[in-house]
Amino acid sequence: MRHACGVRGSRPGRPAPWAWTALALPALCIGMLSPAAHGVAHFAARLAVAVTTLSRQAPRAQPAAVSASPFEGTPAVGALFQVTPGGLGGHFCTATVVASAVKDLVITAAHCVHGRRPGDIAFVPGYRNDSHPYGTWIVRRIVVDSGWRAWRNPNRDVAFLVVGRPGRPGVQNRTGGERLGTGWLARTWVRVIGYPDGEQWPVICGNRTRPFGRHQLRFDCGGYPDGTSGGPFLARWNGATGRGTVIGVIGGYQQGGYLESVSYSPRFGHAIRLLYRAAVAAARGAP
Repeated sequence: MRHACGVRGSRPGRPAPWAWTALALPALCIGMLSPAAHGVAHFAARLAVAVTTLSRQAPRAQPAAVSASPFEGTPAVGALFQVTPGGLGGHFCTATVVASAVKDLVITAAHCVHGRRPGDIAFVPGYRNDSHPYGTWIVRRIVVDSGWRAWRNPNRDVAFLVVGRPGRPGVQNRTGGERLGTGWLARTWVRVIGYPDGEQWPVICGNRTRPFGRHQLRFDCGGYPDGTSGGPFLARWNGATGRGTVIGVIGGYQQGGYLESVSYSPRFGHAIRLLYRAAVAAARGAP
């Protein structure tokens, strides 16, 4: 998992897959004694089977065939920083400028900004080696899907951030923006960019995505630890111009993946397109 807390693979309060099976067995035993508990037992048993099936699909630890490499970065992709009374704290996730009419939208994973207030987050596009070549942009508004807000639906682990100051040129005027792509094939060649925690340079890797269930993408490449959550899956990315189409962000299943060599993203479809439109509307009305 690549997330703001910096503890990969740990989700406090959520049992590991084997724990659901452990919960199911007592429920079945209770059902033998109480007819009213049969519904609970049935649900727990089905949940145990579902989680066991999913865990079997999940990757086992093994050397990655390819691995990410440090590079000098690209203007539209940057790091999210904590805002402290003394300035900027450490960076904790990755985000990307998305092309829009309002010119101040950034996309990341919803779990990256969960529990954070807008004014406590800053976006630094093109960040490298302690430099801020395109400025520092304070987040003014966070827009997430209701499915994420209500029950942390991993298929909705996407957030749009409204950055900058009203009445002033937006971040897109400085960096350009990546197109938002929805409805793309599950098997698509992409480049994924991320900012590992504590590092001064982003990493990049190219590989083909593949489906993980109906609503997730999987990307195999080593070198994506904590901090790379929110990193874009860029299709048809041109390294010379820095332009491409973002069709996913590191997040979703296991909040992006327990292993540094395997990353996930929600598949971008109609729901993400609607969320984008909501973010555009929010940007126009943001104070």
